[in-house]
Amino acid sequence: MTPEEFPEHVRATDDGRFDLVYPERIRALSAVHWTPVQVARQAAAYLVDSPGTRVLDIGCGPGKFCIVGALTTSGVFTGVEQRRRLCELGWEVIRRAGLRNAEIYYGNIRGLRFSDFDAFYLFNPFAEFLETTGRIDNVVGPSDSLYDECVEFVAAQLAAAPPGTRVATYCGICEEIPPGYDCVGSAVNGKLRFWEKARPVSAT
Repeated sequence: MTPEEFPEHVRATDDGRFDLVYPERIRALSAVHWTPVQVARQAAAYLVDSPGTRVLDIGCGPGKFCIVGALTTSGVFTGVEQRRRLCELGWEVIRRAGLRNAEIYYGNIRGLRFSDFDAFYLFNPFAEFLETTGRIDNVVGPSDSLYDECVEFVAAQLAAAPPGTRVATYCGICEEIPPGYDCVGSAVNGKLRFWEKARPVSAT
């Protein structure tokens, strides 16, 4: 891809063109592992309810959701990813796109304070701990205990979030969503779900 072609692709509304910002191997994984552009747009539009809303993408891969969200909303997007190579790819696209409202953190979710964020996005981030086929790579092996540990950690963090906190989930069975969150809508045949932590009922 030439430098002249890059802006057109990174702002594309279809996955075939957007995914050209990544190497061929990463493009090949897109249909299964990376958020589709139109899903990212809908999720980001829901999560960013005011300028500067801080959104955390848990398990962001090469940053596709964060990049699309940063380009199409006034929110500030942070992704967390444990594969350094994927982080590096995301950092490069963010740099080339000149985005000041997107970043990727290399490491484990436990290295971040959930209280630093206003809203959260989850594309079934821990499913790889249960799968033996269709994997991204062999960096992380199947582990039921690790799956349970990560789900319980995120659920506890979301439970501690203030009322009004918004979460968007794509695919999966949403075990990370704790009691107290209402599903306030859905899209993409129910695969994309919008959640909000219930606000206290005012005394009358």
